[in-house]
Amino acid sequence: MIKLKEAFKNKKAFIAFLTAGDPDLETTEKLIYEMVDKGVDLIEIGIPFSDPIAEGTVIQEADLRALSGGVTTEMIFDMVEKIRPDIKIPLVFMTYCNVLFGYGTEKFTKRCSEIGIDGLIVPDVPYEEKEELLPYCRKYGLELVSLVAPTSQDRIAKIASEAEGFLYIVSSLGVTGVRSEITTDIGEIVRAAKAVSDIPCAVGFGISTPEQAKKMSAEADGIIIGSAIVKIIAKYGRESVEPVGEYIKSISDSLIKY
Repeated sequence: MIKLKEAFKNKKAFIAFLTAGDPDLETTEKLIYEMVDKGVDLIEIGIPFSDPIAEGTVIQEADLRALSGGVTTEMIFDMVEKIRPDIKIPLVFMTYCNVLFGYGTEKFTKRCSEIGIDGLIVPDVPYEEKEELLPYCRKYGLELVSLVAPTSQDRIAKIASEAEGFLYIVSSLGVTGVRSEITTDIGEIVRAAKAVSDIPCAVGFGISTPEQAKKMSAEADGIIIGSAIVKIIAKYGRESVEPVGEYIKSISDSLIKY
């Protein structure tokens, strides 16, 4: 298994998200290879869920397309197991607690370990309730990524002090989605986290342009992009590999270097 911190080694990390099975798993495979080839340092693979509360319309619709196409969690496990030997960067699953509980939390985390998943992001499991999931992650060697939001304030230091892999900084209130401007003081959140831990900090929710990526990479250790990628996949479907690759390269080229 690969430690998530490897994505940040001597560089600003580019973390990319896509929904598994949108438009189909064969295209998802091709997209993952293309993302790696064009400079992504860590990939969040979204397991589609019928009620993704942290997601905006773009990713909600991607989840519905994947589910309507018949994609299951088991099929996603099989896809990752197939490609994992070729992928040399960290892979994490982004999903919701109902998916874990429905599959069986221990069975799910054990399977993740077997296929080479390195960590989990579960937005609807808050810091105060992570003990429901953490023992299983520890047992099977997965890093459980913690999230902090602009409203976390006094909780930032506490969350950061126990965070694993990297700290996911939610740049804006509300759900995921492309935003024309990010006004949160990311630097302040990063400084609060760094005061108690050397955990890498990555910023997500709303980044879509090379200019935003450059600005945010100056404030933090990495950036996370999801909705902007999923919008391209929605537009081009099975022909999305090349346009996604071009977009990924434009973002990767824009990042502030160490």
